[in-house]
Amino acid sequence: MERRAFLAGTGAVFLALPLAAEAQGQVKPTIAIVLSNTPLTDLIRLQPKDSNVRALLEAMGKLGWVDGQNVTVLRKSAEGHPDRYSALAKELVSLKVDLIVASGAVGAAVRQATSTIPIVRISGPVEKIARPGGNVTGVTTTSPALAEKRLELLKEAVSRIVRAAHLRDVAAGAPPDAAARALRLTLVPAPVDAPDRLQPALASIMRQRVDAMFVSDGGFFLANRSTIIEFAAKQRLPSMFSSDIFSRDGGLMSYGANYVDLFRRVATYVDKILRSAKPGDLPIQQPTKFELVINLKTAKALGLTIPPSLLARADEVIE
Repeated sequence: MERRAFLAGTGAVFLALPLAAEAQGQVKPTIAIVLSNTPLTDLIRLQPKDSNVRALLEAMGKLGWVDGQNVTVLRKSAEGHPDRYSALAKELVSLKVDLIVASGAVGAAVRQATSTIPIVRISGPVEKIARPGGNVTGVTTTSPALAEKRLELLKEAVSRIVRAAHLRDVAAGAPPDAAARALRLTLVPAPVDAPDRLQPALASIMRQRVDAMFVSDGGFFLANRSTIIEFAAKQRLPSMFSSDIFSRDGGLMSYGANYVDLFRRVATYVDKILRSAKPGDLPIQQPTKFELVINLKTAKALGLTIPPSLLARADEVIE
């Protein structure tokens, strides 16, 4: 997620009170921003290299919350290691931070670790949108039509495909079977329900006669993107992904939520909660801005010619 990491990504952010509070001798609130995949070195600067966290801090500043002045912001990351999620979550709870912003799969560990500290998540599918309840709110990276749109774009990019392996996180919602039928495309399921099931799922794809790969949302896939991208290249499978991080790292195409926009919107919830709003009363926000990224280097390596009409619609073309 340079932009995502969403992405990707993992880090921790602390909340703060108004400037006036410090003048009155009150303790500044602490916000922890915790990401799943982003290198910690991209988070620790005053102006962090990670564009998502930078957008969040800038948006917070416009709302009156400035790191080091009236709020303390801690930044943490699992750096792509799921085994660190639980320890990171427990660390934040032990620090007694005032609010946690969690992006990616690490958010589930944070939620399990505390039922009292307010949490704003950037996450995948959620069950309760209008009133999530409890101590959690945030934004989701998915919407009902995203999977269908990704299939349409993949078929438009490579019209010859008729069978596509569907590398699917079983927790990421139902597969877009109706959209596949409308496109005269057969989805060959390759479900993953646990971290140790990725390699068996990839092995099952190798045994199938498929001519493309469609990868669903899932923080686990993001954390293991190098393995998945290398597999697609070795098997010469044109592939569609959910995050631009995949395309930047060598995947053919990605279409998904604009993470910079999502992180900016998270700042509004940070502001509301710092001003005493209850997280459970704040509805989960769905994405409204999306990005199509195409990697032409990968297309050329696969011997593909992407239609000019599709390239013209791309938000970014990597050459």
